[in-house]
Amino acid sequence: MNQISWRGAATDIEIETLHGRAFDHGGTDGVAWNARMERYSLGWVTARDQDDALVGFCNVVTDGGEHAWLQDVVVDPSQQRTGIGRDMILLANAQAAAAGTTWMHVDFAPEHREFYLDACGFEPTDAGLRRLD
Repeated sequence: MNQISWRGAATDIEIETLHGRAFDHGGTDGVAWNARMERYSLGWVTARDQDDALVGFCNVVTDGGEHAWLQDVVVDPSQQRTGIGRDMILLANAQAAAAGTTWMHVDFAPEHREFYLDACGFEPTDAGLRRLD
C-alpha cells in the first residue's frame, strides 16, 4: 500500500531522481526543489511505497487567489497505471479547495489526455503557450 501525503517530506535528490526515471533524463540537475516549493507552492503531494521510496510527486502552484496549477506531476514508471497519479491529484484538488482555491489548471501532452480528463475529472479547455527565449 502506498502512502500519499499532502506536503510530505522529500529531498531535492529524491524528487530529481524520480523525474529522471520518469522522463528518462538520468542524473540530477541540482534543482532546489524544496526552496522553490516553499516559495511558490500552495502545497505538493508525495507518494511513497512500502519501502518508503518516493514513487510519486506533484506540485500545486497558486496565484494566491482562485487559481491553482498542477506542475511536475510524476509517477515512477514501475508504479504507473496503479492509481497513484489519480490519488495524488484528488488529494491536491481537495487540499486546494480547502485553502479557498476555485479552479485547478493542468497542462498535459496529448498522450495523457485520457488520464487527466477521464481518470481525474478535468474538462478540456483552450489554452495558449509561448516560449519566452
